[in-house]
Amino acid sequence: MVQSADFIEKRRFLIRLGKALHKFGTPAYRLEAHLQNVAGFLEMQASFIITPTALTFVLSHDEDSQEYNHVVRVKPGELDLGALARTDELVDELSSGQRSLSEAISRLDEIAEKPSPYGTFLTFLAFGASSGAFAMLMHTSWNDVFWSTWLGFVVFGFVKWSERSRRVTEMLEPLSAIITAMLASAITLIDPGINMPLVILSSIIVFIPGLALTLGLSELAARHLISGTARIMDAIMSLFKLYFGAVLGMALGNLFWGTADFVRPEITPEWTSWLAVTILSASLVILFKSRKKDAPWGIISGYVAFGASIWGGLYLGGALGAFAGAFILGIYSNLFSRITQLPSSIVKILGLVVLVPGSKVYIGLNSLVSGQVMLNATDIGSQTFLIFMSLVAGLIFSNVALPSKKTL
Repeated sequence: MVQSADFIEKRRFLIRLGKALHKFGTPAYRLEAHLQNVAGFLEMQASFIITPTALTFVLSHDEDSQEYNHVVRVKPGELDLGALARTDELVDELSSGQRSLSEAISRLDEIAEKPSPYGTFLTFLAFGASSGAFAMLMHTSWNDVFWSTWLGFVVFGFVKWSERSRRVTEMLEPLSAIITAMLASAITLIDPGINMPLVILSSIIVFIPGLALTLGLSELAARHLISGTARIMDAIMSLFKLYFGAVLGMALGNLFWGTADFVRPEITPEWTSWLAVTILSASLVILFKSRKKDAPWGIISGYVAFGASIWGGLYLGGALGAFAGAFILGIYSNLFSRITQLPSSIVKILGLVVLVPGSKVYIGLNSLVSGQVMLNATDIGSQTFLIFMSLVAGLIFSNVALPSKKTL
Protein backbone atom coordinates (compact mmCIF):
# COMPACT_ATOMS: atom_id res chain seq x y z
CA MET A 1 0.00 0.00 0.00
CA VAL A 2 1.49 3.35 -1.09
CA GLN A 3 1.60 5.97 1.66
CA SER A 4 0.55 9.54 0.83
CA ALA A 5 3.05 12.41 0.83
CA ASP A 6 1.02 14.08 3.60
CA PHE A 7 1.33 11.02 5.87
CA ILE A 8 5.05 10.71 5.15
CA GLU A 9 5.64 14.34 6.18
CA LYS A 10 3.56 13.98 9.36
CA ARG A 11 5.39 10.77 10.20
CA ARG A 12 8.74 12.42 9.63
CA PHE A 13 7.87 15.34 11.92
CA LEU A 14 6.53 13.12 14.70
CA ILE A 15 9.65 10.94 14.72
CA ARG A 16 11.98 13.95 14.65
CA LEU A 17 9.99 15.56 17.47
CA GLY A 18 10.24 12.41 19.60
CA LYS A 19 14.00 12.17 19.08
CA ALA A 20 14.48 15.86 19.89
CA LEU A 21 12.43 15.82 23.10
CA HIS A 22 14.19 12.64 24.23
CA LYS A 23 17.56 14.28 23.57
CA PHE A 24 16.51 17.27 25.71
CA GLY A 25 15.88 15.00 28.72
CA THR A 26 12.07 14.58 28.72
CA PRO A 27 10.85 11.69 30.97
CA ALA A 28 9.13 8.78 29.21
CA TYR A 29 5.63 9.31 30.59
CA ARG A 30 5.59 12.99 29.62
CA LEU A 31 7.13 12.33 26.21
CA GLU A 32 4.62 9.61 25.32
CA ALA A 33 1.68 11.77 26.43
CA HIS A 34 2.97 14.74 24.43
CA LEU A 35 3.56 12.70 21.27
CA GLN A 36 0.06 11.24 21.62
CA ASN A 37 -1.39 14.77 21.74
CA VAL A 38 0.61 15.84 18.69
CA ALA A 39 -0.47 12.72 16.78
CA GLY A 40 -4.07 13.59 17.68
CA PHE A 41 -4.05 17.05 16.10
CA LEU A 42 -2.14 15.63 13.10
CA GLU A 43 -5.04 13.14 12.75
CA MET A 44 -2.82 10.06 13.01
CA GLN A 45 -3.22 6.78 14.85
CA ALA A 46 -0.11 6.28 16.97
CA SER A 47 1.41 4.41 19.88
CA PHE A 48 4.84 4.80 21.44
CA ILE A 49 7.26 2.97 23.71
CA ILE A 50 9.91 5.28 25.16
CA THR A 51 12.92 4.14 27.19
CA PRO A 52 16.19 5.96 28.01
CA THR A 53 18.01 4.09 25.20
CA ALA A 54 15.34 3.19 22.61
CA LEU A 55 12.35 4.82 20.91
CA THR A 56 9.55 2.85 19.23
CA PHE A 57 6.93 4.51 17.01
CA VAL A 58 3.90 2.72 15.53
CA LEU A 59 2.08 5.11 13.18
CA SER A 60 -0.80 4.89 10.71
CA HIS A 61 -3.13 7.28 8.90
CA ASP A 62 -6.21 5.61 10.39
CA GLU A 63 -7.23 2.29 11.94
CA ASP A 64 -7.64 0.59 8.55
CA SER A 65 -4.33 1.78 7.07
CA GLN A 66 -1.07 -0.11 7.02
CA GLU A 67 1.05 0.63 10.10
CA TYR A 68 4.52 2.13 9.91
CA ASN A 69 6.98 0.98 12.59
CA HIS A 70 10.11 2.91 13.48
CA VAL A 71 12.58 1.69 16.13
CA VAL A 72 15.76 3.62 16.89
CA ARG A 73 18.59 3.19 19.39
CA VAL A 74 19.44 6.44 21.19
CA LYS A 75 21.71 7.65 23.96
CA PRO A 76 20.15 8.81 27.25
CA GLY A 77 19.12 12.44 26.95
CA GLU A 78 20.69 15.37 28.80
CA LEU A 79 18.62 18.22 30.21
CA ASP A 80 18.34 21.25 27.94
CA LEU A 81 15.47 23.32 29.32
CA GLY A 82 15.89 26.11 26.77
CA ALA A 83 15.56 23.71 23.84
CA LEU A 84 12.59 22.06 25.57
CA ALA A 85 10.79 25.42 25.83
CA ARG A 86 11.51 26.30 22.19
CA THR A 87 10.28 22.90 21.01
CA ASP A 88 7.05 23.28 22.96
CA GLU A 89 6.50 26.72 21.41
CA LEU A 90 7.14 25.20 17.98
CA VAL A 91 4.41 22.58 18.51
CA ASP A 92 2.01 25.35 19.59
CA GLU A 93 2.83 27.31 16.42
CA LEU A 94 2.22 24.21 14.31
CA SER A 95 -1.10 23.41 15.96
CA SER A 96 -2.31 27.01 15.55
CA GLY A 97 -1.39 27.05 11.85
CA GLN A 98 1.47 29.56 12.16
CA ARG A 99 3.95 27.04 10.72
CA SER A 100 3.76 24.31 8.11
CA LEU A 101 5.13 20.81 8.74
CA SER A 102 8.17 21.44 6.54
CA GLU A 103 8.93 24.68 8.42
CA ALA A 104 8.50 22.87 11.75
CA ILE A 105 10.96 20.15 10.72
CA SER A 106 13.54 22.79 9.74
CA ARG A 107 12.97 24.61 13.03
CA LEU A 108 13.60 21.40 15.00
CA ASP A 109 17.05 21.19 13.41
CA GLU A 110 17.75 24.83 14.33
CA ILE A 111 16.72 24.23 17.95
CA ALA A 112 18.94 21.14 18.25
CA GLU A 113 21.98 23.00 16.89
CA LYS A 114 21.48 26.19 18.94
CA PRO A 115 24.41 26.63 21.39
CA SER A 116 24.04 27.42 25.08
CA PRO A 117 23.07 31.08 25.62
CA TYR A 118 25.62 31.42 28.42
CA GLY A 119 28.92 30.50 26.76
CA THR A 120 31.93 28.59 28.03
CA PHE A 121 33.09 31.04 30.69
CA LEU A 122 29.76 31.26 32.52
CA THR A 123 29.44 27.47 32.36
CA PHE A 124 32.94 27.22 33.85
CA LEU A 125 31.87 29.51 36.71
CA ALA A 126 28.65 27.52 37.19
CA PHE A 127 30.56 24.27 37.73
CA GLY A 128 32.67 25.80 40.49
CA ALA A 129 29.78 27.75 42.01
CA SER A 130 27.49 24.70 42.18
CA SER A 131 30.18 22.69 43.97
CA GLY A 132 30.84 25.49 46.46
CA ALA A 133 27.12 26.09 46.98
CA PHE A 134 26.52 22.42 47.75
CA ALA A 135 29.30 22.42 50.36
CA MET A 136 27.72 25.55 51.87
CA LEU A 137 24.31 23.87 51.90
CA MET A 138 25.81 20.98 53.89
CA HIS A 139 26.85 23.46 56.65
CA THR A 140 30.50 22.53 56.56
CA SER A 141 33.32 25.08 56.82
CA TRP A 142 34.40 27.95 54.58
CA ASN A 143 37.54 25.87 53.91
CA ASP A 144 35.37 23.19 52.31
CA VAL A 145 33.41 25.77 50.31
CA PHE A 146 36.59 27.35 48.94
CA TRP A 147 38.31 24.13 47.90
CA SER A 148 35.12 22.54 46.57
CA THR A 149 34.71 25.52 44.26
CA TRP A 150 38.21 25.14 42.85
CA LEU A 151 37.83 21.40 42.36
CA GLY A 152 34.53 22.10 40.59
CA PHE A 153 36.53 24.12 38.07
CA VAL A 154 38.81 21.10 37.59
CA VAL A 155 35.79 18.89 36.87
CA PHE A 156 34.68 21.36 34.19
CA GLY A 157 38.04 20.85 32.49
CA PHE A 158 37.36 17.12 32.23
CA VAL A 159 33.85 17.77 30.89
CA LYS A 160 35.27 19.98 28.12
CA TRP A 161 37.94 17.36 27.39
CA SER A 162 35.26 14.67 27.08
CA GLU A 163 33.54 16.71 24.35
CA ARG A 164 36.64 16.21 22.20
CA SER A 165 37.56 12.65 23.16
CA ARG A 166 35.32 9.60 23.04
CA ARG A 167 37.65 7.66 25.34
CA VAL A 168 37.39 10.33 28.03
CA THR A 169 33.60 10.45 27.59
CA GLU A 170 33.33 6.76 28.48
CA MET A 171 35.32 7.22 31.71
CA LEU A 172 34.39 10.83 32.56
CA GLU A 173 32.69 10.15 35.90
CA PRO A 174 35.26 7.81 37.53
CA LEU A 175 38.18 9.78 36.06
CA SER A 176 36.85 13.05 37.49
CA ALA A 177 36.31 11.38 40.87
CA ILE A 178 39.84 9.90 40.88
CA ILE A 179 41.56 13.20 40.07
CA THR A 180 39.48 15.30 42.49
CA ALA A 181 40.05 12.75 45.27
CA MET A 182 43.82 12.79 44.66
CA LEU A 183 43.84 16.60 44.64
CA ALA A 184 41.70 16.73 47.79
CA SER A 185 44.14 14.48 49.63
CA ALA A 186 46.99 16.78 48.56
CA ILE A 187 45.02 19.82 49.72
CA THR A 188 44.83 18.35 53.25
CA LEU A 189 48.60 18.86 53.49
CA ILE A 190 48.07 22.58 52.81
CA ASP A 191 44.79 22.97 54.69
CA PRO A 192 44.07 20.20 57.22
CA GLY A 193 40.76 21.90 58.03
CA ILE A 194 38.92 20.37 55.07
CA ASN A 195 36.50 17.46 55.35
CA MET A 196 38.08 15.50 52.50
CA PRO A 197 35.21 13.07 51.68
CA LEU A 198 32.70 15.93 51.65
CA VAL A 199 34.91 18.11 49.46
CA ILE A 200 35.21 15.24 46.98
CA LEU A 201 31.43 14.78 46.98
CA SER A 202 30.87 18.52 46.49
CA SER A 203 33.31 18.72 43.60
CA ILE A 204 31.56 15.90 41.67
CA ILE A 205 28.02 16.92 42.68
CA VAL A 206 27.11 17.67 39.04
CA PHE A 207 27.48 13.95 38.31
CA ILE A 208 25.50 12.68 41.33
CA PRO A 209 22.32 11.23 39.76
CA GLY A 210 19.79 12.33 42.39
CA LEU A 211 17.50 13.86 39.77
CA ALA A 212 17.75 10.75 37.58
CA LEU A 213 16.72 8.56 40.53
CA THR A 214 13.73 10.82 41.24
CA LEU A 215 12.64 10.82 37.59
CA GLY A 216 13.04 7.04 37.46
CA LEU A 217 10.81 6.61 40.51
CA SER A 218 8.29 9.03 38.97
CA GLU A 219 8.22 6.88 35.83
CA LEU A 220 7.65 3.76 37.92
CA ALA A 221 4.83 5.55 39.76
CA ALA A 222 3.31 6.36 36.35
CA ARG A 223 3.54 2.61 35.47
CA HIS A 224 6.27 3.13 32.87
CA LEU A 225 8.12 0.15 34.27
CA ILE A 226 10.78 -0.45 31.61
CA SER A 227 11.85 3.19 31.37
CA GLY A 228 11.77 3.74 35.14
CA THR A 229 13.79 0.61 35.91
CA ALA A 230 16.36 1.41 33.22
CA ARG A 231 16.78 4.99 34.45
CA ILE A 232 17.22 3.88 38.08
CA MET A 233 19.78 1.20 37.18
CA ASP A 234 21.72 3.70 35.05
CA ALA A 235 21.76 6.13 38.00
CA ILE A 236 22.94 3.41 40.39
CA MET A 237 25.78 2.46 38.03
CA SER A 238 26.80 6.13 37.85
CA LEU A 239 26.93 6.22 41.65
CA PHE A 240 29.06 3.08 41.73
CA LYS A 241 31.51 4.57 39.20
CA LEU A 242 31.77 7.82 41.13
CA TYR A 243 32.25 6.09 44.47
CA PHE A 244 34.89 3.72 43.07
CA GLY A 245 36.75 6.67 41.55
CA ALA A 246 36.67 8.57 44.84
CA VAL A 247 37.93 5.58 46.86
CA LEU A 248 40.70 4.84 44.34
CA GLY A 249 41.72 8.51 44.22
CA MET A 250 41.96 8.73 48.02
CA ALA A 251 44.02 5.53 48.11
CA LEU A 252 46.42 6.81 45.43
CA GLY A 253 46.71 10.18 47.14
CA ASN A 254 47.50 8.52 50.46
CA LEU A 255 50.09 6.33 48.69
CA PHE A 256 51.84 9.17 46.84
CA TRP A 257 51.87 12.01 49.37
CA GLY A 258 49.80 10.96 52.38
CA THR A 259 46.85 12.67 54.04
CA ALA A 260 47.00 15.10 56.96
CA ASP A 261 44.90 14.55 60.07
CA PHE A 262 41.63 16.47 60.05
CA VAL A 263 41.52 19.65 62.16
CA ARG A 264 37.89 20.68 62.65
CA PRO A 265 37.28 24.36 61.76
CA GLU A 266 34.23 26.52 62.46
CA ILE A 267 31.14 25.65 60.43
CA THR A 268 29.28 28.11 58.24
CA PRO A 269 26.39 30.04 59.87
CA GLU A 270 22.75 29.07 59.30
CA TRP A 271 21.94 32.05 57.06
CA THR A 272 24.34 30.76 54.41
CA SER A 273 21.76 28.13 53.42
CA TRP A 274 19.76 30.78 51.56
CA LEU A 275 22.91 32.14 49.93
CA ALA A 276 23.75 28.58 48.86
CA VAL A 277 20.29 28.06 47.36
CA THR A 278 20.64 31.33 45.43
CA ILE A 279 24.04 30.37 44.01
CA LEU A 280 22.97 26.78 43.30
CA SER A 281 19.77 27.84 41.52
CA ALA A 282 21.61 30.40 39.39
CA SER A 283 24.24 27.79 38.51
CA LEU A 284 21.59 25.25 37.52
CA VAL A 285 19.98 27.80 35.19
CA ILE A 286 23.30 27.90 33.32
CA LEU A 287 24.06 24.17 33.48
CA PHE A 288 20.57 23.21 32.26
CA LYS A 289 20.67 25.92 29.55
CA SER A 290 17.44 27.65 30.53
CA ARG A 291 16.48 30.65 28.43
CA LYS A 292 17.35 33.99 30.01
CA LYS A 293 13.71 35.08 30.14
CA ASP A 294 12.84 31.88 32.08
CA ALA A 295 15.82 32.19 34.46
CA PRO A 296 14.11 34.33 37.17
CA TRP A 297 11.25 31.81 37.40
CA GLY A 298 13.80 29.01 37.77
CA ILE A 299 15.76 30.75 40.52
CA ILE A 300 12.53 31.49 42.42
CA SER A 301 11.63 27.78 42.18
CA GLY A 302 14.76 27.00 44.20
CA TYR A 303 13.59 29.35 46.98
CA VAL A 304 10.06 27.92 46.84
CA ALA A 305 11.24 24.31 47.08
CA PHE A 306 13.81 24.94 49.82
CA GLY A 307 11.59 27.24 51.88
CA ALA A 308 8.59 24.89 51.68
CA SER A 309 10.71 21.88 52.68
CA ILE A 310 12.12 23.77 55.69
CA TRP A 311 8.61 24.86 56.72
CA GLY A 312 7.23 21.34 56.23
CA GLY A 313 10.12 19.87 58.16
CA LEU A 314 9.18 21.91 61.24
CA TYR A 315 5.84 20.09 61.45
CA LEU A 316 6.40 16.75 59.69
CA GLY A 317 10.08 16.06 60.24
CA GLY A 318 13.01 16.47 57.86
CA ALA A 319 12.28 13.58 55.51
CA LEU A 320 8.56 14.33 55.14
CA GLY A 321 9.37 18.02 54.77
CA ALA A 322 10.47 17.06 51.25
CA PHE A 323 6.82 16.18 50.54
CA ALA A 324 5.77 19.74 51.37
CA GLY A 325 8.63 21.09 49.27
CA ALA A 326 7.70 18.96 46.25
CA PHE A 327 3.97 19.72 46.62
CA ILE A 328 4.42 23.51 46.79
CA LEU A 329 7.03 23.34 44.00
CA GLY A 330 4.56 21.39 41.83
CA ILE A 331 1.83 23.99 42.46
CA TYR A 332 4.26 26.80 41.63
CA SER A 333 5.50 25.17 38.42
CA ASN A 334 1.95 24.41 37.25
CA LEU A 335 0.99 28.04 37.91
CA PHE A 336 4.02 29.07 35.86
CA SER A 337 2.82 26.79 33.06
CA ARG A 338 -0.68 28.29 33.12
CA ILE A 339 0.60 31.88 33.14
CA THR A 340 3.31 31.54 30.47
CA GLN A 341 1.85 28.67 28.39
CA LEU A 342 5.18 26.84 28.75
CA PRO A 343 5.98 23.37 30.15
CA SER A 344 5.98 23.20 33.95
CA SER A 345 9.19 21.12 33.90
CA ILE A 346 11.17 24.22 32.83
CA VAL A 347 11.06 25.48 36.43
CA LYS A 348 10.10 22.28 38.25
CA ILE A 349 13.39 20.55 37.42
CA LEU A 350 15.44 23.47 38.78
CA GLY A 351 13.61 23.47 42.10
CA LEU A 352 13.61 19.69 42.34
CA VAL A 353 17.40 19.51 42.19
CA VAL A 354 17.54 21.49 45.46
CA LEU A 355 15.41 18.79 47.11
CA VAL A 356 16.69 15.50 45.65
CA PRO A 357 18.80 13.46 48.09
CA GLY A 358 21.34 12.14 45.58
CA SER A 359 24.17 13.16 47.89
CA LYS A 360 22.55 11.17 50.71
CA VAL A 361 22.62 8.06 48.51
CA TYR A 362 26.36 8.59 48.00
CA ILE A 363 26.89 9.19 51.73
CA GLY A 364 24.86 6.07 52.54
CA LEU A 365 26.91 4.03 50.07
CA ASN A 366 30.08 5.31 51.72
CA SER A 367 28.78 4.36 55.19
CA LEU A 368 27.76 0.91 53.96
CA VAL A 369 31.08 0.10 52.29
CA SER A 370 33.63 1.82 54.53
CA GLY A 371 31.74 2.22 57.80
CA GLN A 372 32.87 5.87 57.92
CA VAL A 373 30.39 8.68 58.59
CA MET A 374 30.82 11.78 56.39
CA LEU A 375 28.18 13.85 58.19
CA ASN A 376 26.42 13.56 61.54
CA ALA A 377 23.33 11.86 60.12
CA THR A 378 21.56 8.87 61.58
CA ASP A 379 19.47 6.37 59.62
CA ILE A 380 20.70 7.86 56.34
CA GLY A 381 19.38 4.95 54.27
CA SER A 382 15.80 5.04 55.53
CA GLN A 383 15.77 8.86 55.39
CA THR A 384 16.93 8.84 51.79
CA PHE A 385 14.26 6.33 50.76
CA LEU A 386 11.56 8.35 52.53
CA ILE A 387 12.71 11.60 50.90
CA PHE A 388 12.57 10.04 47.43
CA MET A 389 9.06 8.72 48.09
CA SER A 390 8.02 12.10 49.52
CA LEU A 391 9.23 13.90 46.39
CA VAL A 392 7.35 11.58 44.04
CA ALA A 393 4.17 11.77 46.15
CA GLY A 394 4.40 15.56 46.43
CA LEU A 395 4.62 15.96 42.65
CA ILE A 396 1.70 13.57 42.08
CA PHE A 397 -0.50 15.38 44.64
CA SER A 398 0.36 18.78 43.16
CA ASN A 399 -0.74 17.65 39.69
CA VAL A 400 -4.07 16.56 41.19
CA ALA A 401 -4.53 19.80 43.15
CA LEU A 402 -3.63 22.10 40.24
CA PRO A 403 -3.08 20.26 36.93
CA SER A 404 -0.79 21.73 34.31
CA LYS A 405 -2.30 22.45 30.91
CA LYS A 406 0.91 21.21 29.26
CA THR A 407 1.99 17.58 28.98
CA LEU A 408 5.72 18.34 29.03
